[in-house]
Amino acid sequence: MHCRSANRRSGGPFSGAHRMNNLTHLTHLNGPAHPKLRSVVGIQRPAPARPLDLRVRAQRIQIDELIVEDPRQVLAHAGQAALNDPDTAALLGHNPATPLSLPAAAALLCALYDTDVLTAMGLRLTRHTTRVSASNQQTEPVSLVRSTAPDQEG
Repeated sequence: MHCRSANRRSGGPFSGAHRMNNLTHLTHLNGPAHPKLRSVVGIQRPAPARPLDLRVRAQRIQIDELIVEDPRQVLAHAGQAALNDPDTAALLGHNPATPLSLPAAAALLCALYDTDVLTAMGLRLTRHTTRVSASNQQTEPVSLVRSTAPDQEG
């Protein structure tokens, strides 16, 4: 019994001081852990705006001007392209009985591939032009032309 009273006086596990520390510690846990966080209950968000249908129309035409740097490479790639896509080759005047001319070969490659790929096939971009026509219901179309050459870019 003497042991128990000594524990109470010394702040042992069953003493009043220890219980107060536990209550104080719990109080800190129940408080806001992050005071910057706010409750979202009760906050009204505005309704999303509906898009306006103004009937705006735009047409973009991109024109890449290329030159042949390596004719043998262009003819080789175009010959394979004609075998892979004979319908497009026929639209450009190619038939399997005759070899492709260099202009027809370059045109076929340009019809089938993007400019980035064409540069690896023996062609080089010399000018890029974009023509834009834009209008709405109340106005006549406005046309803009922007042209760049790779040597001009910097």
